[in-house]
Amino acid sequence: MNVPRFVAYLSSLLERLAEMNDATAYNNEEKMTVFHGLHKPEISVSSYVERIFLFANCSPSCYVVALIYLDRFSRRQPEAAVSSLTVHRLIITGVMVAAKFLDDVTYNNAFFAKVGGTSLMEMNVMERCFLFGLGFQLNVTPSTFDSYCSLLRNEIVYQRPSPPLVHCYEISDELAV
Repeated sequence: MNVPRFVAYLSSLLERLAEMNDATAYNNEEKMTVFHGLHKPEISVSSYVERIFLFANCSPSCYVVALIYLDRFSRRQPEAAVSSLTVHRLIITGVMVAAKFLDDVTYNNAFFAKVGGTSLMEMNVMERCFLFGLGFQLNVTPSTFDSYCSLLRNEIVYQRPSPPLVHCYEISDELAV
């Protein structure tokens, strides 16, 4: 199964965000949360997101909505901002919550835990903390969705500076609701 390009763009965006947050003094002294790993996982963010995409069978929209949720969560819960210690656990939790909210058919927490490399108990705790951290605000307006799609489109330009906006229409097709 081919992995759509938007998965790579999402991964790149999250990797850069984690690196940027790792470099801040605040995150070097951050409080530990359920989303913190003890060390940086060996699997890259790119491989991890691809793994989720290949096994979870979520709609492409779930990945955009998960990105929105991660942004909202990080703003409301700055101690669990995206970093090299949190990015993997935040991604699997965000995608799972988005899939449950958006998709008609989705896997249970045990399956997502297995895909994400966590225990069922950890997955349940992360889901609960994530939902409370979001204040259960799961609705996403079309304009918000479009703005995050544009953010992913801009990642094309970041990854491929010449020529600009090559194949931009493909992301729109992949992200169509």
